[in-house]
Amino acid sequence: MAKATARHILVDSEETCLELKNKIEQGADFADVAKKNSSCPSSNQGGDLGEFSPGMMVPEFDEVVFSAPMNTVQGPVKTQFGYHLLEVTSRSE
Repeated sequence: MAKATARHILVDSEETCLELKNKIEQGADFADVAKKNSSCPSSNQGGDLGEFSPGMMVPEFDEVVFSAPMNTVQGPVKTQFGYHLLEVTSRSE
């Protein structure tokens, strides 16, 4: 079964999400940005969500995590929780 590891940043607006994505693309450390800005408890681990398989996260996550290029910031991804930036850190089939 496919598995992936990813990290994310959760915020309440698309505007904030885009601002943070821009900071990361300009060289800010993803984990630092997550710790300072993400409203998810995973922010304590720099946004690290650990390893998971398809179906363990919301469908919007699966779509990105199991298809997007690795180590590239994706988003904003809108879910019922808010707006996310996602970065796939590993994936196996």
